[in-house]
Amino acid sequence: MGNVREQARWTRARLGRCGPALDLLTARFARHEYAPHAHDEYTVGVTVGGLETIAYRGGRIVSGPGSIVVLEPGEMHTGGPAAPEGYAYRALYAAPALLGDGTLGTGHPYFPEPVLHDAELAAALRRTHTDLSACPDPLEAESRLPWLLAALARRHSASRADDAAVPGARSVALTVRDRLAPPSLADLAADVGLSRYQLLRAFRTAMGVPPYAWLAQYRVTRARALLEAGVRPAEAAALVGFADQAHLTRWFRRVLGVTPAAYRNSVQDAGHRPGAHSAT
Repeated sequence: MGNVREQARWTRARLGRCGPALDLLTARFARHEYAPHAHDEYTVGVTVGGLETIAYRGGRIVSGPGSIVVLEPGEMHTGGPAAPEGYAYRALYAAPALLGDGTLGTGHPYFPEPVLHDAELAAALRRTHTDLSACPDPLEAESRLPWLLAALARRHSASRADDAAVPGARSVALTVRDRLAPPSLADLAADVGLSRYQLLRAFRTAMGVPPYAWLAQYRVTRARALLEAGVRPAEAAALVGFADQAHLTRWFRRVLGVTPAAYRNSVQDAGHRPGAHSAT
């Protein structure tokens, strides 16, 4: 049996059905210390418990609960506990282009401060990491992660933000909405001559939700009709395009407040109550 105080779990998410992979790490360490090393990607982490100390850029930084840590590609660093209780964090490893998508210029975003205090963004990163670690849906990953990483670069890097309004946002959003199956935001963005960040911004502005959320709600509506017809939740999930029954259940509860099984049972029970009649 493994030591419950020394845990690390990796999940691989894919940004779009045929897009690049992005790794997610969920870790808790009481004693583990990383040897000096560097990554080709940006390391973006949120500390969720304890204190971590990191040797970085010739100095030493400390991150506590709620802090965001950004380590740039090629920068040597370590990592270890800064307190007896150890530390816990969630991290993702993002290609430089994902952070540069929402900024102007050709260089990679530079973060003068590696430890950031942005409660709203930290909560969003942690929530997204948790959801995608449980169910790494490609469209959800492609919608949520680039958006948050671009926001990270715009808010905290030394690069200039690309905040110009997207021309014809409503038209762009309708094009995306009508072509979300099979979904690939990168391909859709190329088709309409925008970056993936601009595409996401246009869709959210016009529709009020990101593409993955709109598609999930559309799938829930279709699944609801199948459940009413007596289809089992696992079958309904596959028929409407969810990854599995758990993925359907997560979104069904978000939209309707009950599980698919409970909904199916309730509508079928209603149909069999004395006095219940079908429409003619």
